[in-house]
Amino acid sequence: MVRTPLTPGERERGERFGVLLREARGGRSMVEVAAAAGVSAETLRKIETGRAPTPSFFTVAALAYALGLSLDELAASAALPEMDGSAAEALSA
Repeated sequence: MVRTPLTPGERERGERFGVLLREARGGRSMVEVAAAAGVSAETLRKIETGRAPTPSFFTVAALAYALGLSLDELAASAALPEMDGSAAEALSA
């Protein structure tokens, strides 16, 4: 399966998500949070640094639970910056 390249906006969204996770992790170690979420520390490292900007839903949900974040909060942080009208219409269809 060939994956289409990410847009700059999608990459930016992944970077914002990584920042949110780092801030939510606070003083907890990456290894501790990754273990609590059931993911590898390397996976968490890639997400936090933006090298894995599109983690799976289940990974996001597990990290949210481990960090005490709501999925609504994460979804709001992941919203793409300003979509044009046609893109917004396509998503609402």
